[in-house]
Amino acid sequence: MSNHADPRPRCPWALSSPLMLAYHDHEWGQPCHDDQALFERLVLESFQSGLAWATILHKREHFRQAFDGWDVARIAAYGPDDVTRLMADARIVRNRRKIEATVTNAYCFLAVQAEAGSFDHYLWSFVGGSPLLRPAPPAWDALPTQTAESQALARDLRQRGFAFVGPTMCYALMQSVGMVNDHVQGCFMATPPG
Repeated sequence: MSNHADPRPRCPWALSSPLMLAYHDHEWGQPCHDDQALFERLVLESFQSGLAWATILHKREHFRQAFDGWDVARIAAYGPDDVTRLMADARIVRNRRKIEATVTNAYCFLAVQAEAGSFDHYLWSFVGGSPLLRPAPPAWDALPTQTAESQALARDLRQRGFAFVGPTMCYALMQSVGMVNDHVQGCFMATPPG
């Protein structure tokens, strides 16, 4: 695992904590094709809306415990008692709309799996099955907050009944799961030039 003594250059946001550094070096922008991991990222990105990513990342293990290890089928079957339990759990972000959206999204996620064979296959179809190729952005503030692909994904997810899935959140999800590599120029994880 990386630490602050690692001399390789990184995106500036990664240097704020060891947890952010590890996330940057080992997950963010790396292609993810595991349905359970994709569901976790979908939920965490939804909860991040309006909050700092560091807040969500610091609570990640608590989210995993509170949501039954990201067992999608179990979460899809949650009822009012589960929502009440989660609203009382101070270890996670206690936002009723986001908690209820997680239950709804789990149900919709299972429907997509049944239709497409996997959520992975469905999700990656929005970028033709492989990461979008484009030059590394020159700086963090040069990144878009949404793209045509994230708009199409958000529109399709909403049509399928998903909640808290706007185009900005969908773009953050795409960055997280490696559908696009937005590591900035100079970062050792950036897309090589040419």
